[in-house]
Amino acid sequence: MRNANTPIAVESLPFIAIGLALSVICYFTQWMVPMALFLAFTGFTLFFFRNPARTPPSDLNAVIAPADGKIIYLGPATEDHLDGELQKISIFMSVFNVHINRAPVTGKVVDTFYCKGKFLDVRDDRATFENERRGLVIVADGGQKLTVVQVAGLIARRIVCYAGTGTRLERGQRYGLIRFGSRLDVYLPKNTTIKVALGEKTVAGETVLGILS
Repeated sequence: MRNANTPIAVESLPFIAIGLALSVICYFTQWMVPMALFLAFTGFTLFFFRNPARTPPSDLNAVIAPADGKIIYLGPATEDHLDGELQKISIFMSVFNVHINRAPVTGKVVDTFYCKGKFLDVRDDRATFENERRGLVIVADGGQKLTVVQVAGLIARRIVCYAGTGTRLERGQRYGLIRFGSRLDVYLPKNTTIKVALGEKTVAGETVLGILS
């Protein structure tokens, strides 16, 4: 799957090429201030799209964070693609976080969905239901079903997802990204033992969100 072994996400290459090209043009035309700005943009792009290696925990029942960021919601919820009451964990990604998204469990994608919508600040609770979003319904190897949803935000206007229905994912495997600030919602079975707290920071592919029953 894409970005498996690249130091930066391949989606960054057009932005980097444009930034460098404009920097070179400004250099030869002696426009030093614009050149500095374009070089700064290129540097930020490299930083934003960085793609570090991560090591998932050994517990096969552990649900790991799909995104770097901060937990802004933790509590009961319902979700259209899963039955009954669930637990939801929402992770806010600022522009300074790594934006590569990773599979929270090992299992098979049994359904996908995409909803057009608004671009509200993702820290607004309405963003879960009103913003543009793309989701995966995954059945873990243990039989538990969960949903992970990429939510576009005020600045993020481009959701990228490599996985489709029938795709098998391994815990910690890179499956997509969202450009420039966003949110991930994870819906878990009600009987999942939660291991994180509101306000806690997460590391994609490593932080344990909960333990499946």
